[in-house]
Amino acid sequence: MDDRLILRVGAKILIPYILLFALYVQFHGDYGPGGGFQAGVIFAAGFVLYALVYGLKNTQRVMPIRVTYICAAVGVLLYAGVGYLTLALGAAYLDYNVLSYDPEHGQHYGILLVELGVLITVFGVILGLFYAFAGRGRADA
Repeated sequence: MDDRLILRVGAKILIPYILLFALYVQFHGDYGPGGGFQAGVIFAAGFVLYALVYGLKNTQRVMPIRVTYICAAVGVLLYAGVGYLTLALGAAYLDYNVLSYDPEHGQHYGILLVELGVLITVFGVILGLFYAFAGRGRADA
C-alpha cells in the first residue's frame, strides 16, 4: 500500500489550481504583474509537482519529452509569426496596430499572441530542462 496517500491526494487537488493560476497570470498580464514568462514557469511547476509526487515516468506519459521540444519550437514560431504577419500587413515588425480595424484592439491581440508564444516556449524549455536533469543517470528514464 502507498504510504504517501495524503501527498498524492493533495497534489491531485492542487495541480489543476496551479495550472489555472498560470492561465490567470497569462491573461491578467495586460492589466497587472504577470505575463507569458511567469505563466510558463508556473505551468511547468504544476508538471514538476506531478513528477515529484507521481514519478518521472508517469509524468512523461502525461507530457512526453517530444511534446516539450515541440512546445519550445511552436512558441518561438508563434512569437516570430506575429511579427512576420505585421510585416506582411505593411507595418513594422511587431507593430500590432495593423492586426485589427482599431489600433487599440490590434495592440491587444498582438500582445496576447506574443505572450502566448512566450508561455508555450518557457513551459517547453523549463519542463525539458527538468526532464533532462531529473532523468540524468537513470537507464529507465
